Amino acid sequence: MTRLVNFYTEREHYILGGGFILLLIIAWESVPHLVALPRALSLFFTTPSKVWETFYELLVRNEVQAHFYVSATEFLLGLGLAILFGLPLGLIMGRSSVMDAMFDPYVTALNATPRIVFLPLLILWLGLGIWSKVMIVFIGAVFPLLINTYEGVKNVDRVLVNVVRSFGANEWQVMKMVVLPNSLLYIVVGLRLAIGRAILGVVVGEFYGATKGLGAMMARAASAYQVDVVFVGVAIFMAVSLIFTLTVKKIESKLTRWRPEAVKSF
Repeated sequence: MTRLVNFYTEREHYILGGGFILLLIIAWESVPHLVALPRALSLFFTTPSKVWETFYELLVRNEVQAHFYVSATEFLLGLGLAILFGLPLGLIMGRSSVMDAMFDPYVTALNATPRIVFLPLLILWLGLGIWSKVMIVFIGAVFPLLINTYEGVKNVDRVLVNVVRSFGANEWQVMKMVVLPNSLLYIVVGLRLAIGRAILGVVVGEFYGATKGLGAMMARAASAYQVDVVFVGVAIFMAVSLIFTLTVKKIESKLTRWRPEAVKSF
């Protein structure tokens, strides 16, 4: 019975969210029919139907696919490197006071520095190709994941660690049985933040140093006052971010079923 209630609660959540988005789209589409926009403003205003028509035209001309492939490659490579680097380092810093003392000043300083300041250097070092954008995505995504993982490890109940150690567990077993499961929610939150930062890194990198990619397409369209094309890029980035975030939330719900508050609902 509780499972059924949870199912309907989750379904209602998505219905309400989707319904509100649909309501906003309808209201947006209705604005030109309800309000007489000034001529200067109408040049920079568009509607969802026009955006959809533009998206279809770009799709037919194979422009969206080409730009999306470049942006998706930068996003996946940068986010993947951030996970491979940030997750282990966050775990190690959280468990080792020596590593914490060594790396914390650099992590704090780099995290406080706006990511865009690295772009000119990365373009000089790596050129205008894909790798300069991959690295700006990596720099943007790695710190939320690293810092949240570190905080998750630091907040692990020391009593649990001591109990496992009293049974003769080594550091790897402590990490596997206690630290990782208890840090999971922090890691997931860090990953969700990293996805948003990775998307931002793709956009910023392509705005200022690329000839291909959705960000570059949007930058050229904005300079030519093609508002429809800009919104096509915005919609694609929003859709990708939403899909990845919902996927992470699904993974989170599956991995946290062992927790007492989750077990009670089954």
